[in-house]
Formats: sequence, C-alpha cells, structure tokens
Amino acid sequence: MDSNRKTAIIVGVLFIAATVAPIISVFPLSVVPLGFLGSIGDPDYLTAISANENQVLIGALLWLTMTVSVVAIPIMMFPILRKHNEGLALGYVGARIFEGFFDAVNVISLLLLLSLSREFVTAGAPVASYFQTSGALLLAVIDWGSLLLDLAWLLSVPVFNYVLYQSKLIPRWLSVFGLIGGALWLATWPVRMFGLSPPMIEIFALPIAAQEMILAAWLIVKGFNSSAIASQSE
Repeated sequence: MDSNRKTAIIVGVLFIAATVAPIISVFPLSVVPLGFLGSIGDPDYLTAISANENQVLIGALLWLTMTVSVVAIPIMMFPILRKHNEGLALGYVGARIFEGFFDAVNVISLLLLLSLSREFVTAGAPVASYFQTSGALLLAVIDWGSLLLDLAWLLSVPVFNYVLYQSKLIPRWLSVFGLIGGALWLATWPVRMFGLSPPMIEIFALPIAAQEMILAAWLIVKGFNSSAIASQSE
C-alpha cells in the first residue's frame, strides 16, 4: 500500500471521528446546559456536573478526539493539496488549526466547569456566590467558541472542496456537493450568532454532514484518483 493510499484511509477515518465524536458527546454532556444544544441541560448544572463527573469526562474526551481530528486532517492533506494549489492548501491548514484552537478552548472550559462544580458542592452549594457567575462565563466561552470554530470550519469547506474539484482527486460531483452543503450551513451562521435560530435550523447542516461522511467512505474504500495523483509527479 503506497503512502497516498494510506493517507486517504487515515483522512477518511479522521473525518468520521471529527463528525461522530461531537454527536456522541451530546449524550454524556446532557447535564450541561450548552446554548448550542437549545434546552438540553440541567438547570441545577453546578451540582449535576459534579454528580455526573464520569459523563462529563467522557464528553471532554470526545471533544478532544474532535480537536485532534480536525487538526490532523489538514496536516495529512497538505502535502497532497500543495501540489495543486499551495496558497489554498495553506489557507485550509490555517482555517482548520483556528478551528482546532477553539475546540481546545472548549475542552479546557468544560474541564474548568467540572472543577468549579466540585468546589461549588464542597462549599455547600451557596445560593448567591461567584460560582454562578463563573459558571455562566464558562458556558458563554463554550457557546461563543462553538460558533467561532464552526465559522472556521465553514470557511475551510469551500477552500478544501475547490482544491479537490480543481485537482480531480475525488469525483467532481462530490466536491460540488461539499461546496453547496457548506454554503447552506454557512448562510445560517449570522442567524445563529444573533441567537435567532428558528426551530429545526440544524436541517441545513445535514447536506455538508452527509457530504463529509460520503467523502470519508470514498477515501477509505476508493482513495484518491490515481490519475490525479500521477499528474502530480509529472
């Protein structure tokens, strides 16, 4: 198996991990009132988080899995993409590292929230204290961080898919699917930023999510277009 085939398989697995890990994390983090999950969460979260410590740690581990995956994808892809468009390849790496940075901030904020919850319970769960203020600030960091990492990812989507389209490393219909799917979800970002998200807005994320899973499966099963790879060495 040559290096390009190995890269395709690894990138495919990383795409699956980057998508599936945060989806699964919704379940162990059900005690945390995260704004981007709507009404999910325990109103008495400062007590609930400490009482469900293992769940929160599992959620943090899943977020960390996503963080590592989104940073590893562009690093793995850069040597291939740069042969077709080095400027855009660098832009893709930069956008996804920016995304990974805010992913990491969210992981740290979640762990700090767990530490705060422990201290809150140890202090006897005082009604009026800095604990509530600190908790609200950490939740706000996670919410805003999630919006910013989402923006970074959405800006990387057209760059990535344009280079794939240009290079023919994958079927062009799949690249076009990614461009359209990314544009649909990107169009909702200003609405979500101002907290005006209507019910079922997440449906606009389904096309790009589906495209990335199809892309992942394609890379794992088929790999990159051999003729496009061959043209790199000419």
